[in-house]
Amino acid sequence: MARPKKYSPEVRERAVRMVREHGPEHASQWAAITSIAGKIGCTAETLRNWVRQTERDRGERAGLTTDERQRVKQLEREVRELQRANEILRKASAYFAQAELDRRLK
Repeated sequence: MARPKKYSPEVRERAVRMVREHGPEHASQWAAITSIAGKIGCTAETLRNWVRQTERDRGERAGLTTDERQRVKQLEREVRELQRANEILRKASAYFAQAELDRRLK
């Protein structure tokens, strides 16, 4: 079950934009992230994750984009559902095969 999002997409977008715009004013990107995270009220690690995901979405960094991650999650969910259905069918098949064998012996 997904947690409710604490920060709106607008806040996330603004925070990432601030890191990108004010990055050159700081010694490193991490320094910019920690400075801006304190002003926004989130942890530096949370903001760093937002920045990294935005970089992936823009093609600036290797890795799965947001859309690709959602698609993978959806496919994994479908695979689990199909595996459960297969297990149920396998058990039902074994049950009815055993019932057929028991019926023939009588």
